[in-house]
Amino acid sequence: MSSSECLFCRETGGEMLWQENWCRVVWPREPQYPGLCRVITQAHVKEMTDLDSPERHRLMEVVFGLEEALRSLLTPDKVNVASLGNVVAHVHWHVIPRYRDDAHFPGSIWSAPLRAHSPVLPADFSEYLRQRLAVTLAR
Repeated sequence: MSSSECLFCRETGGEMLWQENWCRVVWPREPQYPGLCRVITQAHVKEMTDLDSPERHRLMEVVFGLEEALRSLLTPDKVNVASLGNVVAHVHWHVIPRYRDDAHFPGSIWSAPLRAHSPVLPADFSEYLRQRLAVTLAR
């Protein structure tokens, strides 16, 4: 797939919460998992090993900074961190707050639902994450 055909090369992938020159954090507003956020590289690269060591290290700092911010605000029972890229072959990480009563727990969010669940986020969700990430990820 060329970068012109890639969703994450053409679009941000959600509401922009934070970015620097080669990666960004977005909130895609997934209805079943409203706290799910993604860390997406700006460059069209397919695998983590396509990044050099400093880029991989920085990307994981961003993923972990996002996880800390989500844990601080939402106090989930668990946070799932996954990088698949099977649908969009562009390095990105899903950071997903999970709860014992969410629709798929303890399975992955891509498994068959086990129950109905209507999670609600705090009204200041995106603003809190913007502020927290700006401080946490400042170089």
